Amino acid sequence: MSNDPATTVSDSTYFSPYRADGKLYGFICVVTGATLPIGKAIVYELAAHGAACIYACSPSLDASSGQSATLANFDSASAKLAAEVNKDFPNTKIIGYPLDIANEQDTLSLIDDVLNACGRLDVWVCAAGWLGPAGIDMTGPRELQRGWEANGLAPFFALRYAPAAMAKLCSKGSYPNAAPKDVAYGSIVVVSSVASTYGGCWGPCFTMSSHAALGVVRAGVSVLKGSGVRINCISPGQIDIGVDLQGLDTKGMSLPPASVQSREAQKANIGLERAGLPVEVARVVGFLASGFSSYITGSNLVVDGGASTMCPLTVPI
Repeated sequence: MSNDPATTVSDSTYFSPYRADGKLYGFICVVTGATLPIGKAIVYELAAHGAACIYACSPSLDASSGQSATLANFDSASAKLAAEVNKDFPNTKIIGYPLDIANEQDTLSLIDDVLNACGRLDVWVCAAGWLGPAGIDMTGPRELQRGWEANGLAPFFALRYAPAAMAKLCSKGSYPNAAPKDVAYGSIVVVSSVASTYGGCWGPCFTMSSHAALGVVRAGVSVLKGSGVRINCISPGQIDIGVDLQGLDTKGMSLPPASVQSREAQKANIGLERAGLPVEVARVVGFLASGFSSYITGSNLVVDGGASTMCPLTVPI
């Protein structure tokens, strides 16, 4: 086994992105926001590429009420996700895991549980976020703090704590679809928004905290030198997650966001003339998680159908 930073995943006897049984064969993955539309699609995509186990993390608090989610509701959502994925990919174990993404101890406990159960960690995807208020009149310090915790602090915890776990080498585990890990490598993927690079697609809180998320990725390149771990950002544009913005309180916004969400606006402002789908974001995660992206780190992959290139006017959903 080797932890020489000059080696890459292609030097491993057990790893190849061209494996017939999956380019992520044997991988142990963490996905936050796993019960949200994009998170679900990411879990499905990683399973499709042969991941051995995916910790599908969802909030320990209800996002709308801030109240503790009942154990029954959490178990039901986790079981439903596992059943949906395992119907097509029965060899990937899906573990529902309650996680407060802005809680440092929760993050450390998750990593401990992953290593105790599997002996390795390979991929960490931050796919949970918070839009926040649509206008500045509804934005105060409390909202800014929550936005920073959801969109900036969670990626920071991944950068701070996941690489040490990803450096762990191991022999073949006793769980299904296991494989040895003889080269230190890992991939951290932060799913942010086109708001990470410009303003105006939502309220100030979302723009500021999305910039912070991309800042974590860019800071991470030098932090991760010599570790074999890569970190990248995905900035989706308008993604159809089934939310209609008609009737939204638009106080403080320069235009009604529902007008940008219309089919007419999509045809006029998006190069591909439509909103994207969660699976189209998930496919980029699959690429960044695998050895196909072995020389890509610190990048921001914009997945917006060309909207920000031709007309930077959009909404995130």
